[in-house]
Amino acid sequence: MASIENKVAVVTGAGRGIGRAIAIELGRLGARVALAARTVPELEDTARLIGTSWVIPTDVRKRKDVERLLDQAHSALGPVDIFVNAAGLGIFGQLTDFTDEDYDTILDTNLKGVFFTCRAVLPSMIARRAGHIINIASIAGKVGSATRAVYCASKFGVVGLTESVAEEVRQYGIRVSLICPGSTNTAFSPGSKSGKTFDKMLSPADIAHAVRMIVTQEPNSFISEVILRPTQKP
Repeated sequence: MASIENKVAVVTGAGRGIGRAIAIELGRLGARVALAARTVPELEDTARLIGTSWVIPTDVRKRKDVERLLDQAHSALGPVDIFVNAAGLGIFGQLTDFTDEDYDTILDTNLKGVFFTCRAVLPSMIARRAGHIINIASIAGKVGSATRAVYCASKFGVVGLTESVAEEVRQYGIRVSLICPGSTNTAFSPGSKSGKTFDKMLSPADIAHAVRMIVTQEPNSFISEVILRPTQKP
């Protein structure tokens, strides 16, 4: 298992849920972790759980915020070795009830944010011929479902973007990986409102375990995609 001791990692959506669990796991593995999200108190809670980390308030929907995130992470820690896109949100309902604002909110966060971060972090990785990007998509990026049309569109986009970028940068030794979790027990999940039971869902730690597996691969191989499902249907 390859070590990530003292590697520099940035995690978006690190204030709670999946992003928080991933940040904690990377910190436990010895990485120096920069935490990015919009809500500072949540980031500070994550930082306390890790022990040592750097809080950088960021709205991934804004290009200048993303550029500032990379600049500050580089200044504080050095070049970024691992970048995890875990920021995301969902608005669910019948397509005919969706507003233009709903559509923009979902696509800007779930897809444009990933585009902004990948574009910003890759030049340094290409120059060093090393680095790892992990994008958290969803089973909803593989199969459409009722009342989730726009959310699924955003996650299908993340899948396509990730697969394409992975092919572009393999020649530089950069590994771009995709994780597609099924129903996960977070504040984001509709949970009981959708008829699902929390105790059968994945936990954020399950996704963090998959990230651990990805970033500790030896450099001559990489896990391009992980699909995680609950053992039993929630």
